[in-house]
Amino acid sequence: MAALALVTRRAPYAAPVSNAPAPEDPDPASSEVDYWSFIDIAVERTVRALPAVDTRAMRLVLSLYRASNAMVYDLESAVHRPRGWSWAGFRVLFVLWLAGPLEAKRVAQLAGMSRAAVSALVNTLERDGLVSRRKAGHDRRAVELSLGDAGEQLVAAAFEAHNERERTWASALSDDEVVQLTGLLEKLMASNVAAAAKRRR
Repeated sequence: MAALALVTRRAPYAAPVSNAPAPEDPDPASSEVDYWSFIDIAVERTVRALPAVDTRAMRLVLSLYRASNAMVYDLESAVHRPRGWSWAGFRVLFVLWLAGPLEAKRVAQLAGMSRAAVSALVNTLERDGLVSRRKAGHDRRAVELSLGDAGEQLVAAAFEAHNERERTWASALSDDEVVQLTGLLEKLMASNVAAAAKRRR
């Protein structure tokens, strides 16, 4: 006679019911939410509106954008504005300091700016005696930019202060982390999407 096996059926699992209130959605108007922590709110609320959004990509780009903006604001306000030029002006001066004299269009490429923006900045920098321009020898239609003696000295001194701020920012990471982060950013900028973005400039 075959033995009968008794099968015990288990009730489906049910999560324990909690009477605790759901966590409050942070209020963007609250002073506790700042420029950086707003990223969390932005991601959470975007997912609610668009559930299929790629949150990893969103958080990556938003974090990179906000971190770079915070650094630029700090460098501009602590180093460059006190010396009488903007962050954009420093970008032009920095390129000319290291690679000048150069045609204006090449300065624009290396500074990551439009030709029109460089032209407008040079008007101010030239007025302040930092930059000089002349017709390029190989093409009289082209404009060549260079730093004057005063510009050379001022930019060199400014970059020493600039680098001190860079060191302060970098000190938040270990040496290995600095190398790793730099390598990841270089990998990102070597990608096909970055190359396509450069071609559109």
